[in-house]
This record gives sequence, C-alpha cells and structure tokens, in this order.
Amino acid sequence: MKMKHFTCLLSLFFILITSFSLANSTIVSHDERAITINGQRRILISGSIHYPRSTAEMWPDLINKAKDGGLDAIESYVFWNAHEPKRREYDFSGNLDVVRFIKTIQSAGLYSVLRIGPYVCAEWNYGGFPVWLHNMPNMKFRTINPSFMNEMQNFTTKIVEMMKEEKLFASQGGPIILAQIENEYGNVISSYGAEGKAYIDWCANMANSLDIGVPWLMCQQPNAPKPMLETCNGFYCDQYEPTNPSSPKMWTENWTGWFKNWGGKHPYRTAEDLAYSVARFFQTGGTFQNYYMYHGGTNFGRVAGGPYITTSYDYHAPLDEYGNLNQPKWGHLKQLHAVLKSIEKPLTYGNISRIDLGNSIKATIYTTKEGSSCFIGNVNATADALVNFHGKDYHVPAWSVSILPDCDKEAYNTAKVNTQTSIMTDDSSKPHMLQWTWRPESAQKTILKGRGNLIAKGLVDQKDVTNDASDYLWYMTRVHLDKKDPLWSRNMSLRVHSNAHVLHAYVNGKYIGHQFVKDGKFDYRFERKVNLVHGTNHISLLSVSVGLQNYGPFFANGPTGINGPVSLVGYKGEETIEKDLSKHQWDYKIGMNGYNHKLFSTNSIGRHHVKWANEKLATGRMLTWYKAHFKAPLGKDPVIVDFNGLGKGEAWINGQSIGRYWPSFNSSDDGCKDECDYRGEYGSDKCAFMCGKPTQRWYHVPRSFLNASGHNTITLFEEMGGNPSKVNFKTVVVGTVCARAHEHNKVELSCHDRAISAVKFASFGNPVGHCGSFAVGTCQGDKDAVKTLVEKCVGKLNCTIDVSSDTFGSSSDCGDSPKKLAVELEC
Repeated sequence: MKMKHFTCLLSLFFILITSFSLANSTIVSHDERAITINGQRRILISGSIHYPRSTAEMWPDLINKAKDGGLDAIESYVFWNAHEPKRREYDFSGNLDVVRFIKTIQSAGLYSVLRIGPYVCAEWNYGGFPVWLHNMPNMKFRTINPSFMNEMQNFTTKIVEMMKEEKLFASQGGPIILAQIENEYGNVISSYGAEGKAYIDWCANMANSLDIGVPWLMCQQPNAPKPMLETCNGFYCDQYEPTNPSSPKMWTENWTGWFKNWGGKHPYRTAEDLAYSVARFFQTGGTFQNYYMYHGGTNFGRVAGGPYITTSYDYHAPLDEYGNLNQPKWGHLKQLHAVLKSIEKPLTYGNISRIDLGNSIKATIYTTKEGSSCFIGNVNATADALVNFHGKDYHVPAWSVSILPDCDKEAYNTAKVNTQTSIMTDDSSKPHMLQWTWRPESAQKTILKGRGNLIAKGLVDQKDVTNDASDYLWYMTRVHLDKKDPLWSRNMSLRVHSNAHVLHAYVNGKYIGHQFVKDGKFDYRFERKVNLVHGTNHISLLSVSVGLQNYGPFFANGPTGINGPVSLVGYKGEETIEKDLSKHQWDYKIGMNGYNHKLFSTNSIGRHHVKWANEKLATGRMLTWYKAHFKAPLGKDPVIVDFNGLGKGEAWINGQSIGRYWPSFNSSDDGCKDECDYRGEYGSDKCAFMCGKPTQRWYHVPRSFLNASGHNTITLFEEMGGNPSKVNFKTVVVGTVCARAHEHNKVELSCHDRAISAVKFASFGNPVGHCGSFAVGTCQGDKDAVKTLVEKCVGKLNCTIDVSSDTFGSSSDCGDSPKKLAVELEC
C-alpha cells in the first residue's frame, strides 16, 4: 500500500515536472516566410561573437552592447581543435567555457545560434580541425570515411549532450533556437563527387538523430537534405532564394568587413554599404540575418589560420577588436534594426507587392489589414534619384534603400548616416621605458650538431611531426664530402624546395639566410651560396608555420614544411652537378628550447642554468628571448601594446600568449584611398587603408590577463631580430568625434566615458570635406554653430543635437536643398 502510494506521488511529480518543462520550453519552427517562435513569425537579427576570440570577462559587455545595438541573437562557432586538443581529452575552461558563454547570452535575454560544424573555417587554424585527426590511420576529411565520421559524430554528440544537460536548447527552455552542422560544404562538394553527396546526407541524418528540438542549418548548401535549412553567406544575399521554396530566406554570414593577412592592407567596409545590404535583404523577403562578425576579437596564442592570418581579427565589425563601439557602423545599424523591428508584422505576415519604378529603382510594399510598410531601393551605383511614389517625392541616393514604415514618411535611408564617427586613438601619456633582460634561444646543439628527438629516412611534412604543437620544426642532416667528390667546387650552393611559410638555413653553424612568402605562393625555391668543408657538413633548416590552411577542398592535405628536394649544387663553368639530400637520414626537433622550458612563464626565471642578461640590451638578434616587468595603465580602457620595432615572433603577458607578432612585414605602398565610395558592390580589396605600414602594430592585452597588484611581465620570443626598447603600453580611447547629420534628424555625440573637451568645427548648411578636413560650404545657418555646440556639449559625456533650423538658424542661401550639420569634437 505504501509503495503504491509512493508510486502515485512519483508519477504526479513527474507529470508536474513535465508540465513545467513544456510550459517553459520554446517551440521553434519555420515556414517559407519566417522563423516562428512560440507561434509568432519573427525577423531575426543576429551577430557573430566567437567566445575564444575574447575573454570570459569581456562577454557580458560585448553581449549587452550587441543587445543595445538591436540584435536578437548571438551566433558562434564551436572550435573542435580548441576543445579537444588531444583525442578524448577535452578543455572547456576559461574563454573556452562555451556553456558559460551561452548562459551569458541567455542572461542578457538574447537567443543563441550554435554553429557546431565541427569544421568552422573562420580563418581559424586548420579550419578548427585538430591536427591529431589528420595523423590518424586511413583518415580522409569531410567525406565518406569511417574514421572521420566516427570522430566528427563523437565531438558533435558531446557538444549536443553538454547543451542538453544544461537545458540550453529552446525546446528545453534555453536560448539556442538554431544549430548548424557542417559549414559551407556546398562550396567544395563538387570536388568530392558522389561521396560528397553521400557525406552531406550522412551529416543531416546524424544531426537529426540527436533530437535537439530546434531546426538545423546547413549554410551555403543548395538542396540541403531535409529537414536541414540551407542559408546564404556573402557580402550580399538579397538575390539569394532557397532551393526549397518552403524554407525561409536566411543569411548566416553578412561579412561586415574582411580579415587581414600579414603583409596585407587594412580592409574597410562602409556603414552605408553594410546597411544597404541588410535593408535590401529584408526588402526582398529575408527573415534571418547574421553579421559576421559583430565582434571579431583577437587570435590569441596560435589559433590564427590561413596561412598568414593576423593576430587581430577585428574584421571592421560593429564592435571593434577591443569591444569599443565602431562608429558610425554600430549606431547606423542600430537605427536600421529599430526601423525593421517596427515593421516586423507586415514583413512576416503581410501580402507582398512590387513596383518597378525604372532606372534600377524598385519599391516593395508589405500590406496587412492594419496598414502597409514600404521599401524604395535604388541599386544604381552612380545616380541619385528623385522618386515620385504614392504622389510624393523622395530623394533616394545611389546604392541605397529608403524605409517608409507607413508608406508615407521616410524613417531611414541606408546612405544617410546620422550617427557620429569615433576616431579611436592611443592615450597621450608618455611611454614608460621598460627595463629588459634577455637570453639567447640556445640552439647551438641543434644548429651545429643536428641533434633532434626524431630520426626518419627522408623529408616529412611538418604537421605530421609536430601535431601542430609548435610553429617551429628543425630539419637536420649531415653530408660527407671529400676532395674527389664530383660536387666539389669553389662555387657551391644549398637549394631547398619548400612549403615552409618562413625558412631559415644554417650550414656548419653559420646562418646563410632566410626566405618568407610575400606573394601568397607558398611553394618556392630557396638557394644560397655555402662554404662547405672536406669531411662532415651539418645542414640545419628551420621551418616555420604561420597558421595552417583553413579553407578549400582537401585543404587538410596541403603540404607544410620542407617537402623537398633539398640538394647541394656545385657549379663548374657551364656544368652543374646536384647532390639530392632528400632521401638522407634526417633528424627532427620540434619547437624551441625556450618553449619547452616555458621561458614565457612568470616563474621561469632562475629555473634554468642560462641566466637572463640585464646589461646592454641586445637588439637585432635572431632567436632571442626578452623579458620585462611593467605596470598596467590605470582605468578601464582597453590596454594595447605597441610592437613597432620588433621583427617577428610571439608575445606573452603573465604567461598568457597574446598571439604572433610581425610588425616588420609592411603592406604594399599602393591601393589605398583617403575616402571610400560606398556605392557599388563591395569586395575585400575595394577599400583599404594604411598602405606601406605594418599589417599589425598594436596588440590587445585583455585586462583579465593583468595582475591586480600591478606587477606584470611581458615576454617575447624574437625570431627574426628586432628592438624591444620601443615596446610600450597604452590604452585605446576616443580621440575625436565627427558627424555629418542630415536635417530633421537628431544626432547623439559622445566621447564614451570621457568628457567632450572642445569643438573644432561646426557648420549647418552645406559643409564640405570629411572628418579632419571639414570646411564651410556656400551657405550656413545664421546662428553660430560652434557656440551652440560648445553650450550643449563641452564638459559633458554626451549630448543630443536636433539638426534643424530651430537649433542653428535659417540658411536661406541654401534654397530648398537638404541641409546637413558637420561637426568635429575633441575628447
């Protein structure tokens, strides 16, 4: 009797728990018009933030700024090689705590889009694949291969089970409304033939079997197997239509800028063009749009892929690398999001009609019984238009979209920016001179005697040996020459066919030179004259990788290191004799002694026999370690370190790597413009700046890497030779605020957490020029605009200005033409 009573109570308890769970779950579905959440069709605006490219302490601020910018969701990849660095050994600590990241999104009241992949691309090392995977027997990536499929399913299942255990899927009441399997496979599927189609079908079945209760995505995958949803990636997706007409029109990657390569210029995408792409997408029936990236962040450690992806992954995103608002992009998009959200119901439920107004101008009308909302799009890349629509005239600039929520008054135009431009700068404080100690890498045994930790017959691929535990691999061999050797002459050279990103060569302990790729051709011939001796000659080659390839069909099989042949060449008049050393016995040594001894660790001093020298700083030395103590800048502003003067290497703050540096690698001198014309299709090389300068000079030091005590240590490993005496720490602040706001709008001006100190320029009328070189035009308001701005703004953290004749006086000389306010403030 008691047992029966207990069983009844237990059953009742289970029913109550189940009812509570169902009551708090979120039902996510879709139709041809929209994603539906709890029965309501939604337009969803999302932004990518990669949790490992920031720190856990930064997450709440980044996510809240994204929410304030009008986002509904945060999208992120899951990085397999970061979470499973060794097979079946997992790491979800610190900034790899993906559960904590998603819960932070949830606590901000936003949705989550989880792109499990587990191939991610993302300009991430090896596309997110762990290199141990490559070294498994009979392994082939991203195709019908039992070994790969087993490992992929294991990792995907682990991530899904972690999310389920924490009840993070929307079906459990959590924030995850969409998940993704595979990534951009449609771009390469043709290279895999029938096995590619079979593989993508397997991916769909495997993912679907995990029963997560929310839809699965496959981006860039035409004809994605049901029930997977296909999506678009690119700079523009307004012309994209899903292959399956019952699927909503979704955009998983709207590229807000582009990544940087060592030796490349700084790419730039305007706020006007980015807003245009979004407005066009929703004008043409879009339902889900994600910014890639919304915050790019930093490639800490050795996670940057490529080859040659920089440590900065700023991506010219709406939130910059350090988490600051990238204005005007952030603010201009925020205004767009607010207008789009105001017409969400007609966009998702309304009847659609389209009108061709000629000259590349089209209007789209969304109508419900409550009313109508309209878009007027001008896709002409050169000509502005005066459009008569519903009996009224509208000025629609070239390459822009106007949104009329009531089909009468323009609330927003993508080319009319009414948001401030923030010019970020380093603080003006005097740099603190660091007191450096130094020590050599102690590679003489390697260079002179060729002693390694692995011996093999012939040359091997670098990643096969290192498992990507290091950027560095020594290739060492010996060759005996006597006086009668046919090769011997007075003119001999070492010739190396190489895929090393950087190659350093030593013969008999003497450095004979290096070569690194400057033109993107990672397959080259290195040749230098050498002085050989009768008897045994030692050849030591240092191969350096700078991020493993992350994209393309069969990218995982791409060669790294020295693939040969390696030969000695003797020149005797017109006769050339070559001795191939490729099949000799080679010794291999992984990494540098300083890495193995953790010289970057804060407690490494005194642990080893070789002391750090503190007299006469050695500069211009290859393979040298440097260490200095410093006090971090006060306050809460982001901290950066200037590496101008250094060559190439890696840097640590209190034992934590802030990434590779290479400030000696300048971009080309041409291809940059003072201003970028937003009109016309954007491409990664359309707008660029900082020609002829280091691809990256400043490096992010998260405040969480710094000690509260103020005692901090910076360690450098200098590979090519540089001068650390110029290294100094600064903070990033808003230095100048500019705006070109249109009449009948309000513009908010702010120095963020600093007071506005002065007004450098202000004019209401038809001012000309751009930030830093504004000038009065042919007309302006009869009130002193500078005095008005001083009264309203100086000494304040922010001020809001009504851009109108009421504020700045009449400007009858301007006639009926639209008037603007140009302003430049100092912070």
